[in-house]
Amino acid sequence: MAKIGFIGLGNMGGPMAANLIKAGHQVTVFDLSEVALNTLSQLGAHVAQDISQCAIDQDITISMLPAGKHVKSVYLGETGLINHLSKASLVIDCSTIDAATAKAVGSELSAAGICFVDAPVSGGVAGATNGTLTFIVGGSADDFERAQVILADMGKNIFHAGETGAGQVAKICNNMLLSILMAGTSEALQMGIDNGLDPKVLSEIMLQSSGRNWTLELYNPCPDVLPNVPSSNNYQGGFMVDLMAKDLGLAIEAAVQSQSVTPMGSLAKNMYNLMQNQGMGGQDFSAIFKLFSKQG
Repeated sequence: MAKIGFIGLGNMGGPMAANLIKAGHQVTVFDLSEVALNTLSQLGAHVAQDISQCAIDQDITISMLPAGKHVKSVYLGETGLINHLSKASLVIDCSTIDAATAKAVGSELSAAGICFVDAPVSGGVAGATNGTLTFIVGGSADDFERAQVILADMGKNIFHAGETGAGQVAKICNNMLLSILMAGTSEALQMGIDNGLDPKVLSEIMLQSSGRNWTLELYNPCPDVLPNVPSSNNYQGGFMVDLMAKDLGLAIEAAVQSQSVTPMGSLAKNMYNLMQNQGMGGQDFSAIFKLFSKQG
């Protein structure tokens, strides 16, 4: 069992840290939320009085933070954890950030003799809670092998995408495709409804035809087609529009840097930005269905 420092106890980080505790690891946690700290403390975590305690004498330091600027601030600079991490430690950053920042943080830590992998996740809050997340890892083969042992206590599928930063690139490629599939599925279902079709029947037809896809089968955006999905719960829960918009911003930024042609991704980004402007940022990303509905 490892000594693990865990930074960032939000909707994803909190359940992830809880699963590490359940697995028997000695976990020290840090967050700006007293509520989140208290929750983990009751599960057996040690609450750090200072963020440095998540690095000092820890075998592994894991972070789950909102954006690249937060990751860079936590690890680098005069007050960064780079000054407290031992050369025997491994840093696993599970945040979804731009690949350039992941590479920069990894490079500086590596220069200081500290191992680093970027390991963004897929699977949402349910996956974090149930320990069934998918981890998409960038880093050396040796560091991946070491990280894999810990990640297995929080997830079910663990992929080595390539060198540092590759995890971030693979994650945003996946989410760009997901957003496009969700928009296309919503558009097709609404066209069927507008022409008098039952969305449940149409969904079954498309599931047995060439239009079959993950969003249609497991995350249907039309209310009351599937139980226990956000669309049947007033689009609450799941993966927020704000988060999808953030990931699409990262995807388009990467596309510009690599001169990739992404017209569908750009259109999806504009649509999710429109949803934010309409006050829908806190709803699940499947709420894009409402953009196509005549009822709104």
